[in-house]
Amino acid sequence: MYRFLERIHKMEKPHREHKSSLFTSYFHNKERIIEAYNAIAGTDFPPTANVEFKTLENVLFRSQTNDIAFMLEDRFIVMLEHQSTPVSENIAIRLLIYVTDVLKGIVSQRALYEKKPHKIPTPEFFVIYNGKERFPDKAVFHLSDAFISPVKAPSLELIVTVFNVAKGHNAELLTHCTPLSDYSVFISHINDNMAKGFGLEDAIDGAIHYCIEHDIMRVYLQKESAEVRRLLITEWNEDEYREVIREEAREEGLEQGLALGKEQGIAQNKLAIARRMKECGYPIEQIADISGLPLEEIPQL
Repeated sequence: MYRFLERIHKMEKPHREHKSSLFTSYFHNKERIIEAYNAIAGTDFPPTANVEFKTLENVLFRSQTNDIAFMLEDRFIVMLEHQSTPVSENIAIRLLIYVTDVLKGIVSQRALYEKKPHKIPTPEFFVIYNGKERFPDKAVFHLSDAFISPVKAPSLELIVTVFNVAKGHNAELLTHCTPLSDYSVFISHINDNMAKGFGLEDAIDGAIHYCIEHDIMRVYLQKESAEVRRLLITEWNEDEYREVIREEAREEGLEQGLALGKEQGIAQNKLAIARRMKECGYPIEQIADISGLPLEEIPQL
């Protein structure tokens, strides 16, 4: 009955401490992040513009940090990468939590009660999608889409723009940004190698060799090749671990649905996933995200 739990138990579990991703490692660089922002936002900030990175830990409910938050002059920008799965339609809610935590560090308690207006950096939110699932070149998510009672002019709004930079998408955008284009080619080459039957490490090494030879991310890869391997192996292991949970959970849900009735079987399956993840020490937000149970029910399991 709990075959997926046994399969997970046999897998090498990803470490639960917070880790950076290749995306954050590569774009945690002033010149690259300015060029990427200019390309997706249509701005023309010079390479000398003031940049201050502000990435928070674990605020987007993942143990893998794949978000870049930074101040660029008078703007506060969040740029998040999605690779293995389609973009969650709850991304605007997550980013609302993100920016709220950021504002707590920017605005003092005292300033909230002063008579004169307190100015804050203009927030902007972007997702760079680099996955294999079908997704349009560009999509826009609104916080108001989640409101139970939609209104024409919501009092609270947050807009997230998603750009698909995977192979075959947004060619014009990528011509305006060498770092994004190079990163897209590198990840695409790894995926192509995997599709040809290469093991993960061989696929990564092959992509590193190809990109250095073709002057793609060359300086970075020559200097950081060992770190690139480590980051990617960690990312792929975590993504595979999460996918196994989902895949086997779907199978268990079907089996239990036949035995107990569809709704009861799915409910039992969600509980089994959540309890096992809780035993493994996952954060409650991740348990809720993967199991599908409401966040408030997790502590009581």
